[in-house]
Amino acid sequence: MFNIADRIDAVAVKTATDTGASVIRTLAAVRELDPKIRAAANEIEQGRRLPLHIVREMQRAGVFRMSMPRAWGGSELDPLSQLEVIEALSMADASVGWCAMIGTDGGYTTAFIDQSVAREMYPDVDMVTATTFAPPGKAVKTRNGFVVNGRWPFASGCQHATWFTGHFAVFDGDSPRLDRNGLPETRFGFLPAEECEIIDTWRTNGLRGSGSHDWTVKNRFIPEARTFNLAAPTRYRKGPLYQLPNMFFYKFSGVCLGIARGAIEDFIALAQNKAMTFKSPSAGRATLRDEACVQYAVAQAEAMVGAARAFVFETVDDMWSTLVTGQLPSHKQRARARLAMVHASTACTQAVELLYKANGGSSVYTGNAFDRRLRDIQTINQHTAVSLTTWEVMGRVLLGLEHNFGLRF
Repeated sequence: MFNIADRIDAVAVKTATDTGASVIRTLAAVRELDPKIRAAANEIEQGRRLPLHIVREMQRAGVFRMSMPRAWGGSELDPLSQLEVIEALSMADASVGWCAMIGTDGGYTTAFIDQSVAREMYPDVDMVTATTFAPPGKAVKTRNGFVVNGRWPFASGCQHATWFTGHFAVFDGDSPRLDRNGLPETRFGFLPAEECEIIDTWRTNGLRGSGSHDWTVKNRFIPEARTFNLAAPTRYRKGPLYQLPNMFFYKFSGVCLGIARGAIEDFIALAQNKAMTFKSPSAGRATLRDEACVQYAVAQAEAMVGAARAFVFETVDDMWSTLVTGQLPSHKQRARARLAMVHASTACTQAVELLYKANGGSSVYTGNAFDRRLRDIQTINQHTAVSLTTWEVMGRVLLGLEHNFGLRF
């Protein structure tokens, strides 16, 4: 069974580097934060955002500096360590884990702009970034930058972010600019939060506390130095963490794994004392854990989540081992890691559904732990990063067929 204390001990034995010390500190701080997050569960759900006191605690724990470069005072944690921190936070609350996963994107994307500009933008490595992808807005080229307009959904953590990152189609006057393949050129650009308007749209079944509202900008100027082309970025920062342009995608699975692990631990604790709903007089003080179907459900859930986690960590570690040699992972390596991501989302959703069912009728009540975990993971399972098309996309790569999948890959 996953245990943060065990992980801290394992890291302490395995590493004696500055990075290893950062992992230990961050995991230990997240462990201490766990009861505070759980105590704020209703506030998170009802407010449809993370309370600022929780955000501040996450910043003090070093959560948002995980992907920031060490040269700036960041932790520059390897992807596996970032996955573990996000997983641990998601065990306590899915929205907290999700906002941690999204909020650290700035550490990756600032690697693709001039570092003096980036450092001026992020004087504090604990600043939060809200990143959105599609649909692209419109960026009209000017002499020194772009005049941008657009509206984007799913800006997770936008109410406590300092910078928003939007995706724009580039125009020269009224004409869309085409890249060398004849496709519309797009760029991402950083906008200060105060220049962006948040539109209250995040009224959902699950992941309510992520505050993933729409946002919009009208006729705002972005200097060209604060933009980048993710499809063909210029890398201004050395280090393996920043060499694969979409490396930040691969921390997605930490949230799903954390929700499912939390559900398993919640269920095991509940089953010790919850009385059977229907039992024979001879059953005496039999509890939920004595039911054969419950034993089956727990075993199935453990196997699903454990196998999914092993596949995620195996494939991400495989990519990381290649990156530290100075090479980029092969298309097959990336395909397997993306496959592990979509498989984890599917398997973890099934595991939570199984435990929800095994808990019986009490699962349906608002405020029940299984009601919320199920709503959260089902919402995440609708994300485009783990859509049904991903199976086809990755299958084509594994079969050696032609691929041209842009940000999906």
